[in-house]
Amino acid sequence: MTTSERLVKYGLRSIAIGYLAAILVIPLGIMFWKTFGEGLAGPIETVTSEEGLHAFWMTMLCAGIAVPLNTIFGVAAALVLVRQKMRGKAFLNVLIDLPFAVSPVVIGLSLLLVYGEQGWLGGTLSDVGIEIIFSTPGLVLATIFVSLPFVVREVQPVLQEIGTDQEEASSTLGATSWQTFWRITLPSIRWGLTYGVVLATARALGEYGAVAVVSGKISGQTETLPLLVENEYANFNTEGAYAAAIVLALIAITVLVAMNLIRRRSEQAGEPEPNIEPDPGMVRGRD
Repeated sequence: MTTSERLVKYGLRSIAIGYLAAILVIPLGIMFWKTFGEGLAGPIETVTSEEGLHAFWMTMLCAGIAVPLNTIFGVAAALVLVRQKMRGKAFLNVLIDLPFAVSPVVIGLSLLLVYGEQGWLGGTLSDVGIEIIFSTPGLVLATIFVSLPFVVREVQPVLQEIGTDQEEASSTLGATSWQTFWRITLPSIRWGLTYGVVLATARALGEYGAVAVVSGKISGQTETLPLLVENEYANFNTEGAYAAAIVLALIAITVLVAMNLIRRRSEQAGEPEPNIEPDPGMVRGRD
């Protein structure tokens, strides 16, 4: 390797590492230092307060509802886009990418115009005792909207890559569509699905803009952890704001670490490829 090649090699590494350090590592390190620089009492008090615990559980509730729903929708939408021929597929693709292109604040405002008391559906729902905006359902809807595309966009290229050979072989051997999905398709897309779920979870946990519009920021009622961070910072409780932010960061890091551990164990175990041999549970009409 020549001197110029080495300079380019190590120069690119230095740029990449320096950029990540400036954007991620240093700010996070300073945040930890600011949080615990004057002791643990203040941060712990904020996180374990009634408002802090409610914000934590509200964040987990929104993510716990939005991510499973978007996972089911994402797999179904990816199968439609890749495996089926239909009119309007390009339009469906555009709709799925809409949360990427539209500001979360605009998403929240749109939900407000539809489900608010003066909105298209809000008045009717309010008359029958169903409150969407400034209540938990509104937060869940906003979280679903912003985290919707991730599973679709991670599963779709995997389906395109694996093709249809194994699925067609399974169908030829007598398997039903449901059996083919569970025994062939789902194992084949498991890592694309896993990445999509992780990304959707991270997005759901950290959502601020859309949730801020539809929640009303009612402390102890419709406040999530990102909203708690803003509220504490606005009230000059910087230690409490940093503590809530660290909780969010630790949750996201835990999700990523768990995903990588699962993947590593799966690779070490040497999981076999999906089996398309006939068995009594898959084959129909055979003796």
